[in-house]
Amino acid sequence: MAITEYVELDRADGETVTALICPMQQQHLVDFDSIWKPMLEALDGEDAFWDWARKKRLALTDDRYEAYALEHDDLTHGLLWLETQWHRSQWVRSEPLVYVAALASAPWNRHLLDPQPWITGVGSALLSFARQRSLDLGYGGRLGLHALPGSEPFYESRNMLNLGYDPDQEMVYFEYGVLNRLPREESDA
Repeated sequence: MAITEYVELDRADGETVTALICPMQQQHLVDFDSIWKPMLEALDGEDAFWDWARKKRLALTDDRYEAYALEHDDLTHGLLWLETQWHRSQWVRSEPLVYVAALASAPWNRHLLDPQPWITGVGSALLSFARQRSLDLGYGGRLGLHALPGSEPFYESRNMLNLGYDPDQEMVYFEYGVLNRLPREESDA
């Protein structure tokens, strides 16, 4: 099932742009390898080592994984990899959730790397999309993730519950609980 969603984001010049969140394609991998990765390596980005080709391959061969990209003007601005079946809430034990295995904004869209990001809200849009997937799957909006150290303030600013340092993953674990709103389809009625 191909899931796509249009989102409104803001450019640095104040203009609003429409971007597309869609299943990850080969061009998104090319953008990461040829444009993002050299920038991330030069800036010692924590996610420069991520193998998005492997993530996309797993999403194509294993139904518990999904891989998405956020694109605008034929350029990849964000990438998202989800695990949808095996993870359980650490907050409300045993409840299923969507696990954000990887979420990345293009280097030029990160506040930490550029005080004037080209497009703002990419990470938030991908996080919201992941939460909507949790609603679509019947998990009530529950969402969990382990954050790279440099990303912890981002998730805290999105009001995710910080459940502390996970020694097994060597990262801090964050989670959203049940969302108190109707899924997209029902709210449009």
